[in-house]
Amino acid sequence: MKKAVVLLSGGLDSITALALAQEQGFACYALSLDYGQRHNAELDAASRLAERAAVVEHKVISLGLGDVGGSALTDQNIAVPDHESEGIPVTYVPARNTVFLSLALGWAEVIEAWDLFIGVNAVDYSGYPDCRPAFIEAFEQLANVATRGGVEGGHYTIHAPLIELSKAAIIREGQRLGIDYALTVSCYSADREGRACGHCDACRLRAAGFREAGLPDPTRYVDTP
Repeated sequence: MKKAVVLLSGGLDSITALALAQEQGFACYALSLDYGQRHNAELDAASRLAERAAVVEHKVISLGLGDVGGSALTDQNIAVPDHESEGIPVTYVPARNTVFLSLALGWAEVIEAWDLFIGVNAVDYSGYPDCRPAFIEAFEQLANVATRGGVEGGHYTIHAPLIELSKAAIIREGQRLGIDYALTVSCYSADREGRACGHCDACRLRAAGFREAGLPDPTRYVDTP
């Protein structure tokens, strides 16, 4: 069976990408990153989702993106905004997906997997530069010139199956795949119980997606958006 490394954050998008990879016949190795984010609720969710999906292995790597700073998701002194803003928001974590995919690529080399999956989206998203098709294309080129496998004749493929889907379309796809989105955590400011704040950008996009999909929102909110 073909192997794939799948980045699994614990959120709605990443579990949908994982389910799509499994539907395509990949034996999936899930990778989650403890990068110094504001809460551990999404990592707890990732563990539940990995177990439910029966992945081959679920690896959690710790790294200190909080030491770099510059993001409301890693710096407690920067408030998570509760309203939409123009431009790239302060919840952008500098180089996050570049770092995440690099670690996924390293693991792929070790287990001899040629495929990597990431649940980025460039339609209903916060405007992060590392969620765009141009980034995915550039990283795939990098993967094939910066690795032993790539220079010895192999080819790495970076799959971003959700990148051109609306949040509603992603949710409908997840329903088709039988995903229980009640197990996921998307909120930037979730509490210790994993309840969503209902106000941050991630909560607004998620809630709007369920409304547009015409499906009940299973998210546990502190304040309903």
